[in-house]
Amino acid sequence: MFKKGTKVLMVACLLSSLVLLFGCGQKQAATGQPAGEKVNIVFWDENAGPDRTPYYEVLIKKFEAQNPNIHVEYVGLPKKSAKQKIDTAIAANDLPDVCGVQTSWIADFTARKVLLEMDPLFDKWSEKDEISPSIIQSNRDMVLDKKLYQLPNTMNMEILWYRPDWFKEAGVQVPENWDQFFTAVEKMTDKDKNRYGFTIRGGDGASFQLQRMMFAYSGFTEYFDANGKCLINDPKHVEFLKKYLALYKTFTPKSDVTNGYKEMIAAFDTGAVAMVQHNIGSYSEHKKSMKPEQYAPLGLPKTANGLLMQEGGNTNGYGIFKTTKHPEEAWKFVSFLCSQESQSYWNQSIGQIPTNTESLKEPWAKELPHMQLALQMLSDPNFRIYQPPMQLPDYRSILDQTVDPGIQAVMTGKKSAEDFLNEWAAAFEKSKQKYDAYVAGKQ
Repeated sequence: MFKKGTKVLMVACLLSSLVLLFGCGQKQAATGQPAGEKVNIVFWDENAGPDRTPYYEVLIKKFEAQNPNIHVEYVGLPKKSAKQKIDTAIAANDLPDVCGVQTSWIADFTARKVLLEMDPLFDKWSEKDEISPSIIQSNRDMVLDKKLYQLPNTMNMEILWYRPDWFKEAGVQVPENWDQFFTAVEKMTDKDKNRYGFTIRGGDGASFQLQRMMFAYSGFTEYFDANGKCLINDPKHVEFLKKYLALYKTFTPKSDVTNGYKEMIAAFDTGAVAMVQHNIGSYSEHKKSMKPEQYAPLGLPKTANGLLMQEGGNTNGYGIFKTTKHPEEAWKFVSFLCSQESQSYWNQSIGQIPTNTESLKEPWAKELPHMQLALQMLSDPNFRIYQPPMQLPDYRSILDQTVDPGIQAVMTGKKSAEDFLNEWAAAFEKSKQKYDAYVAGKQ
């Protein structure tokens, strides 16, 4: 699974040998751990499950073989309840050493001063220049002090997965723009066969899917205008939302109103829908459930003027909590997970894009169709990124507590599209005003 004889492996083995050779009878400076005793670091995986946990088990086993003085205690948290579990642990001051930290959590966690600044450790790391500088800078830009609090190991791109066999059989054009998308959703719906053209995420995490589709429709690259007005309730977004949610129950399953990620992907993998919007990370699930000719990646539809839109900050990585008693060992594990060797194994297995630029040069990254699509999109001159306001400490809570239930309210006819988008925009405008006032007071 791993390439042997690499520079990373040699360095890690050498470090382990030096620890064993010189550590006898001494105390470890960073932890006070008696020589010969294993240091235990606790790692919380914020997105545990059968599609990812086995790969962590392999990586942890590899890490422990390279670092026999360190034991990693793995704790898997289901994605749906992970943030709540971590919030509870923060309140109780009972945190792990290392944790999977989603990028949308960085501002929240740093505002609560629970993450360890990584710059002193990152600056000494031999592979630091291989991690995409733009992604590192994006993480820094999310916090007031512009320091590094999360080391990213994987990035994602929002795409459509579709059934090429069904499209070919029905003679329907594979959509490249939004008009073709809405037409395809209608034409690919065949209720006699219990098939729908699309599935809308209406349950947990619905805000992410809607936001990314909405900006892909409008082509806006900013979340706020120059006067601080949120563009969420712009007429283009109102227009899109009405078209999009009008698909519900007629051209998408009735269960969509409560469906989260797993239910949405299952609908596609079991042959209930012809298209699903997710990201390239669901590749491993499609691969397990479907034949190669039954699924293929497709870029999000282009805007009316031909732009390819993606959301910025669509990365994941790891943070170290300040309460750790073993910062050096915790960093050693985090940097191992973000090394070229580990990133190649992880991203090839789950189907996402490495943040380590050396991993992107490997043959596997050039062979997988979804990776080819991602690289093709990144190099397209019409490719654009919009940056959501992840720097706002309550960014994620607004999406979870205001936007998710608001989507369901529109889908069930309890709220108009206009009222919902106005509430969404107002919540972020209020948050931005508070944040800007706080920043101004700090200067």
